[in-house]
Amino acid sequence: MAIELNPERIATLIAEQTDALNARTQASKAMYEHAREHLSGGVASSYQGRDPWPIYIESGKGDKIVDVDGNEYYDFHNGFGSMVQGHGHPAIGKAVAARYPLGTHFAAMTEDSVVVADELARRWGLPKWRFTNSGSEATMDAIRIARAFTGRDTVMKIFGSYHGHHDTVMVSIGVEYDKIGDRENLASLPYGAGIPQATVDMTIAVPFNDAPAMERRIERLDAEGRKPACVIMEPAMMNLGVVLPEPGYLEAVREITARHGIVLIFDEVKTGLTIAAGGAVEKFGVRPDMVTLAKALGGGLPTGAIGGTEEVMAVVEDGTVYQVGTYNGNPLSMAAARASLFEVLTPEAYEHLGALNDRIVKGCQEIIDKYDLPGYAVGIGSKGCVTFSSAKIVDYESFKENQFPALCELAWLWNMNNGIFMTPGREEEWTMSVVHSFDSVDKYIEVFDGFAAAITSD
Repeated sequence: MAIELNPERIATLIAEQTDALNARTQASKAMYEHAREHLSGGVASSYQGRDPWPIYIESGKGDKIVDVDGNEYYDFHNGFGSMVQGHGHPAIGKAVAARYPLGTHFAAMTEDSVVVADELARRWGLPKWRFTNSGSEATMDAIRIARAFTGRDTVMKIFGSYHGHHDTVMVSIGVEYDKIGDRENLASLPYGAGIPQATVDMTIAVPFNDAPAMERRIERLDAEGRKPACVIMEPAMMNLGVVLPEPGYLEAVREITARHGIVLIFDEVKTGLTIAAGGAVEKFGVRPDMVTLAKALGGGLPTGAIGGTEEVMAVVEDGTVYQVGTYNGNPLSMAAARASLFEVLTPEAYEHLGALNDRIVKGCQEIIDKYDLPGYAVGIGSKGCVTFSSAKIVDYESFKENQFPALCELAWLWNMNNGIFMTPGREEEWTMSVVHSFDSVDKYIEVFDGFAAAITSD
């Protein structure tokens, strides 16, 4: 039985840790005052913002980064999970340096993009590929391809999942518990302003880890003449911390979508190349009709990809769908991706990530047990988190039902003040790189032990 934590103690620690972080990031404060003059909110993306000011980074090397105040951190944020290769990996740097004098952009093919496509086809078992410049572009184009292939408009997604910032998928992501709706008919709600209601209405959300509920919703939509063109989903949810698929769930989704003639898209922007060489398709043994990749693919350079079956991707090859982009397959990004795939993300690298994952999950769980904390540790490949909940989280509804936002805020502050750079927010998770070591993992565990001691002391 987990102990009951004292909210007043948590609030006191938040105030103390906030003051401490603000005191040690005064150069970030000064940069923010300058940046906000012409950068909206002082940041390049809303997800980089923080109150009272963002943390501005100076440099990164290996598994560490340094902010503009000179504070050094072990990086467990890794660019929202993009830098599984580590910062400044020499193999990627060498490839980019070799490519640069040969030309950086042509809007035409180079050999590296052919080699990368060949390797992705081998790893995922899907024969046809196209490139994009981000995860948002990849999911946007994949949905368009699925709509063209099926001749249908409705999109089905998992409630609470994030698939990029284009309108179709900015639906039913972060929603208050009392607005989720009936489990059999979950609400379609815009994630922020500026999304047309007509677009919102074409996107239908269903719960994760509940294949029967998905099929019942498909059948009702079919009866209404609104059968989905596709189901787009993360095979393991990566923005509720980490929520793994229950045994048999992905197999059931694959069977249901195939039987109903619905294109199944695995959004592997977060899981691709981070949990296994062939992502979730390799890890769980279920092959969709399409996958989308980004983040870790470019080794720190912006790129994305779409993989698909011969049948689905035929609508691209015959010109039915215009899958285009001036910077698609950019030479620098492709050179980085090629070096990453063949020289960095090797079988030995994934063995190392597995050992790191075992060590960090075991260490965190031992601390949870030691202090009787309400929570559990979960990890897969380079990804993982401590979920502060006595109940197992299996979907968005259980995630919102078992919340302790203040504890998550404190955990982030505590990490930052103790040399661990983490992604803020309960929704995120750690990402380790192939250059993380037992030393960096042990530091994370040590800091977590100090956190646990602080929140349980009188």
